[in-house]
Amino acid sequence: MATPSSIDAYLAELAPERRARLVQLRRTIMAAAPGATETIAYQMPALRIGGRFFMSYAAFKAHDSLFPASDAVVAGLGRELEPYLAGKGTIRFSASKPIPTDLVTRIVAIRLAEHAAAGEDR
Repeated sequence: MATPSSIDAYLAELAPERRARLVQLRRTIMAAAPGATETIAYQMPALRIGGRFFMSYAAFKAHDSLFPASDAVVAGLGRELEPYLAGKGTIRFSASKPIPTDLVTRIVAIRLAEHAAAGEDR
């Protein structure tokens, strides 16, 4: 996939069932972080708060990934997050199962608290 010009362009390139999943993920994140600005980074949808990286997400062949890039997320959600962890900053949701939107909302809340604590929400 060539670098998309926007998140809408990224989503348009996906198969309908994959697009629906990422639209749901996008809506969940934006509802929990309404002040975030959408952009494209590393050829995938990303969000910034106060000009700084917040998180990104992407569709892959067998899963959808969320990249919060945060040790605090892993520490804060512990065992509940373990089935989805695929590395230090990668959370994977199987394409064959529903995205746990309640978990995504809590991930966003932890990231928002991190930004606020660091004074990055301005």
